[in-house]
Amino acid sequence: MIEAYRFGEMLIDGQRYRSDLLIFPDGSVVDHWRRTEGHRLTLTDIRTLLDTGARTLVAGTGANGRMVPAKGLAGELLEKGIELVCAPCNDAIEHYNRILQSGQPLAGCFHLTC
Repeated sequence: MIEAYRFGEMLIDGQRYRSDLLIFPDGSVVDHWRRTEGHRLTLTDIRTLLDTGARTLVAGTGANGRMVPAKGLAGELLEKGIELVCAPCNDAIEHYNRILQSGQPLAGCFHLTC
């Protein structure tokens, strides 16, 4: 569960992260995540999350929503059976925690700054 967020920092299950990160359905976290096109989220950036069984991918787009999904990304994910939810981090965390509590297979990617 994501316990807290502030600009540049996220607390997940008692562990502090200070870089962009991926969260896998099993709860494991990979930090120091980078995107190939800076503030644009592409399929390449989340490829490691695709075959994990997640049915929803929550993308935290930063404190001010600066990270944007590439055109067509939501459709590409739907073809793979994955719903994409994009929102600024505070809203994305609410979505993530609510879906996590429902027991639905879930993954996340979070841009922690702008």
